[in-house]
Amino acid sequence: MIKVALAQINATVGDLAGNARCIVDAARRAHAAGAQLLVSPELALCGYPPEDLLLRPAFMQACADALVGIAAELASCEGLSVLVGHPHQFGDRGDVRTKSTASPLRFNAASLLAGGRIVGTYCKRELPNYQVFDERRYFASGRDAGHGPLVFAVGDVKVGVLICEDAWFDEPAQSAKAAGAQVLAVINASPFHLDKADEREQRMAERARAVGLPLLYAHLVGGQDEVVFDGASFALDAQGALRMRAPSFAEALAMIEIDGNDLRGEVAEVPLQEAQAWSALVAGVRDYVGKNGFPGAIIGLSGGVDSALVLAVAVDALGADKVRAVMMPSPYTADISWIDAREMALRLGVRYDEIPIAPMFDAFRASLADQFAGLSEDTTEENIQARIRGTLLMALSNKTGAIVLTTGNKSEMATGYCTLYGDMAGGFAVIKDVAKTLVYRLCDWKNRQATRRTDGSIGPVIPERILTRAPSAELRLNQTDQDSLPPYEVLDAILALYMEDDRSVEDIVAAGYERAIVERVTRLIKTNEYKRRQAPVGIRITHRAFGRDWRYPITSKFRA
Repeated sequence: MIKVALAQINATVGDLAGNARCIVDAARRAHAAGAQLLVSPELALCGYPPEDLLLRPAFMQACADALVGIAAELASCEGLSVLVGHPHQFGDRGDVRTKSTASPLRFNAASLLAGGRIVGTYCKRELPNYQVFDERRYFASGRDAGHGPLVFAVGDVKVGVLICEDAWFDEPAQSAKAAGAQVLAVINASPFHLDKADEREQRMAERARAVGLPLLYAHLVGGQDEVVFDGASFALDAQGALRMRAPSFAEALAMIEIDGNDLRGEVAEVPLQEAQAWSALVAGVRDYVGKNGFPGAIIGLSGGVDSALVLAVAVDALGADKVRAVMMPSPYTADISWIDAREMALRLGVRYDEIPIAPMFDAFRASLADQFAGLSEDTTEENIQARIRGTLLMALSNKTGAIVLTTGNKSEMATGYCTLYGDMAGGFAVIKDVAKTLVYRLCDWKNRQATRRTDGSIGPVIPERILTRAPSAELRLNQTDQDSLPPYEVLDAILALYMEDDRSVEDIVAAGYERAIVERVTRLIKTNEYKRRQAPVGIRITHRAFGRDWRYPITSKFRA
């Protein structure tokens, strides 16, 4: 029997010293608990994804030096082997931006450390190049350098190494088994989207059954720019049955005892979909703000549902003392909007300020009166109000150092129902990948949780009226979103089919949606690409988000 620890850590890209410290600390705790092997996640040493840092020779050298340092630090952990994910390079000179055989080859690698030294290295064979993945830009396949499996002994058990995508294909696992592996250790950095944990476990269960070996899956946790890693590391027996699962969205040192095909460990629950989304948003905000050193966050609170959701997420992520809400009423703001905004800020205990924008709006109109003479008011005046608010929020950000969290949702970003340099102004787009219908579901979910409010009571933090009134930008009299957009249930369904699932207009019409609405929505998606290119990065929670997943030309005549 052997004991293995999976180090589910929150790595930060480029923080080699901090990431190395996390690995060393986890290894020492694992050693104290009697483990003979510690498995860290994919590229845990440098963080994932390191992107074009990999093109810098100094970065690659620093990673190599850090790996040697970890091995030396762990020399005192007698009897413990440590598997570390890191970028690896063969060759000393040349243009590292190429993958030609005349230049150094870079690999997504895993090295085994034991006895104070590096005793073996495995190079990833299958390189993903879809969704958020872009590994063929940076890495060569282990096959390119003739590197085969890495199989090593832990006690009387032989362990074979795979890296993430390798385990989704037959050959790497079969090669490891042919080299004598009795257990597969798979290191991973698999970005979260809704229900991804179930998909991973199902695919890895297929791999375990196909190769006839138990499988250990070590996974990252935490936020890195727009992607989030959800943890939930796990272990399967040779029949694909779940034997251990670490918590989701939390750092953990997960222990597994392996005795032949008998694996034993604790099994945590996978959260339901709304809880997954909420945890991902909280992790994304917490780590983007924290890892980039912002002292806090500022949110334009409108009294509407989107800003209410962002405020509640921000407080869960950062704490009320680091969140500031600013209400900026215009001549078209209903009394119930500022009443509800003030009430929500009070319930959450955040600093709340009101800055009326009517005087500034009047000044803009007066300055433009001669230029606009004879022209009726339209979206121009609506956008001026949004841009005044954006300017005020950015001024507060400049003065305090706090980051502005924008409040636009995926439905708005898709259709351009947002204002450049207005409500799009800010540093991080929290709900950029949350469709409007999911916004309501998340708010309802949050209100059903046992949340302690500032008066000591337990209850909903989002005032009920915010969830029941018709959504409105309140930029003209009696305005509602549905004046400009189809019902959100219809809009979001079309968006999911067209943007997330790549269905054609004809397919969507055949699914029962009115042709005129489908053509209008898909046209809006295409013509508003120029806006989205100027939007701040935001958290990805679906299998296809605007940003890394979506790379469409701004100038394009293709309309199908």
